[in-house]
Amino acid sequence: MNQFLLLFFFGISSLSFGQISDSATLISEVQIDAYKKPTSFIGSTKSVGVISQNLLNTNTAERLLESINQNPGSRVEERSPGSYRIAVRGSSLRSPFGVRNVKVYLDEFILSDASGNTYFNVLSPGLINRMEIFKGPESGDFGAVTGGTLLLKTRATENLSSNISLGSYGTFNQSFDFSKNSGKHFFQIFQNYYQSDSYREQSAVQRKQLFLKDHFQYAENANLKAMVLVSDLSYETPGGLTLEQMESDRKQARLATRTLPGALEQDAGIRNKMILGGLSHEFKIASGLTHFILIQGSYVDFENPFITNFENRFETNYALRTHLNYEKNWATTAAEWRFGYEGGKSNILLKNYDNNKGFKDEPQNFDELKNTSGFFFLSQKLNLDKRLFTDISVSLNSNSYDWKRISPAGETGNVQFKDQILPNFGVTYLLGRGFSLRAKVGKGNSAPNNEEIRSSTQEFNMTLIPEYGWNKEVGLRKQFGKVFFAEASYFDFRLKDAIVRRQNEGGQEFFINQGNTVQKGLEILLESKNFDLQNHFFSRLKFRFSGNFYQFKFGNYTKGDSDFSGNDLTGVPATSLSSLINFTFFKNFGVDYSHFYTSKLPLNDGNTVFSEASFIGNLQFRYPVQIEKSTIDFVLQIQNVYNSEYVLGFDINAFGNRFYNPAAKRTFNFGVNVKF
Repeated sequence: MNQFLLLFFFGISSLSFGQISDSATLISEVQIDAYKKPTSFIGSTKSVGVISQNLLNTNTAERLLESINQNPGSRVEERSPGSYRIAVRGSSLRSPFGVRNVKVYLDEFILSDASGNTYFNVLSPGLINRMEIFKGPESGDFGAVTGGTLLLKTRATENLSSNISLGSYGTFNQSFDFSKNSGKHFFQIFQNYYQSDSYREQSAVQRKQLFLKDHFQYAENANLKAMVLVSDLSYETPGGLTLEQMESDRKQARLATRTLPGALEQDAGIRNKMILGGLSHEFKIASGLTHFILIQGSYVDFENPFITNFENRFETNYALRTHLNYEKNWATTAAEWRFGYEGGKSNILLKNYDNNKGFKDEPQNFDELKNTSGFFFLSQKLNLDKRLFTDISVSLNSNSYDWKRISPAGETGNVQFKDQILPNFGVTYLLGRGFSLRAKVGKGNSAPNNEEIRSSTQEFNMTLIPEYGWNKEVGLRKQFGKVFFAEASYFDFRLKDAIVRRQNEGGQEFFINQGNTVQKGLEILLESKNFDLQNHFFSRLKFRFSGNFYQFKFGNYTKGDSDFSGNDLTGVPATSLSSLINFTFFKNFGVDYSHFYTSKLPLNDGNTVFSEASFIGNLQFRYPVQIEKSTIDFVLQIQNVYNSEYVLGFDINAFGNRFYNPAAKRTFNFGVNVKF
């Protein structure tokens, strides 16, 4: 479909439906946190997207996909229910599954482990109340990441609510959320249970989660925060299909071959039990001077029955973050300085067995892997006459691995990556009220994570080195009165020693450093306020439109006798468009109408196979009923309303051309939310 026709359609269809509590506020009017460095969105030097409750309400019960995909520059891919990748500006090139090269924080706490791996899928969407997505390197605040950083926020206001919903393919979701101020405490209890048989064979998913937090303001100048997250996630993995297999039967799981069994026979899947707990303390030492410290730990019991083996991982992770912060204000100038450290340590015991139809059989390899990483950071922010804003930072990053083969033969090894100094410079100038121009340049670095150092081939890869690169970008933000907001950003990122994924005939992944990439892109966002139409029938209207236009290429890239230099970057669509329309009828009846367009994308480095473009529409109907002091929201979701056949997550560079993980066709979900 012609891109200009799509732009026109999205622009028209973005004249939208909905009744959402925060929809009256334009994104340009909000404050961003940026991990305790609050600033106005319009004056921020960072490339950041804010996912408000209005967008979060468009998610289904099992995933944060729809809301993140409404943000320009970020994309969630779903290989199967429960298995997600997050790509920020194409950063999922090295992720067969899971979240890598994107750092994730939950409130103040660090969800990512020391190596950069994140179990993002253990979180229930209902727990998240707000999200900030930082695109590109922000090394002075978040360390060695080249993709981006997600800050997830839980509830900060009093609430008592419950939810229950039923949907297609045996989907059931239930949650309970209670938060309250009590004296000097603010505490929250969140519980969720979710299950579904899902669309394909061997793709059932079940998640149980409990989240507790307590914010204790024990003195006027000091507060203590505690958090515990417990999650039990299990999901089956149907595996990739060839194009012919998908066209024959979209619902089937990966088939057996002459040499290997299929996903159904091997009961392929993931079983992940995780507990994360932490404490943070903030103390105001003197006027303008504060100290912050956080300590946390987690334990993971991870099982992965796969086609060729059964892997069991036991992980213990520890992390620390601390900083001193000093602020000073003069007549027309405000300044802030910060110095601190963040570090983590992971200890992993890996046990691989033969997989006998979903059960452990003969042992293969038992290994220990230890990872230590950390960074010192120093930053300075200036606000000159409320017109010129600067943010200058630098970090010193370290990362190392130690490994030991316990069985069958004792071997040891270690690797210490070269320390990296990563600077970032950003400046924003207000050209007028609600109108800013920004520019930034920064260096990013991303070391191999533990699943790349020891991948599913069960071999230690000590030849891998960190990838790194410089990002340069400029952006415009413009608010038109209190009616519309528009933003455009252009970036140019040059990545060196790019880590890329390979797959052998057994479907096992391994990773190599291969050449460099040139990643250029334009990202746009247009948002309206919530129009009050002064009409009983057609009461309110709000719309949002976003798009990415990318030119991502491999630079110098050869593989054997093949030269892939100049090819399109694998797994990254050149064009992505999204829109959301919120309508309200009869002052109460809300309709959310969203669309997602993804252009074709290359499925292998040789660019010999491309996906088809996809165009997906979702509808959501909301009707609130007030009973005394309680509100009952009846919600009907229709996903893939046009019944399209598409793929939401590809296995790139897959052996045997098993690239395709078909997504569900049209599905329905009906739920009741009660707020007391």
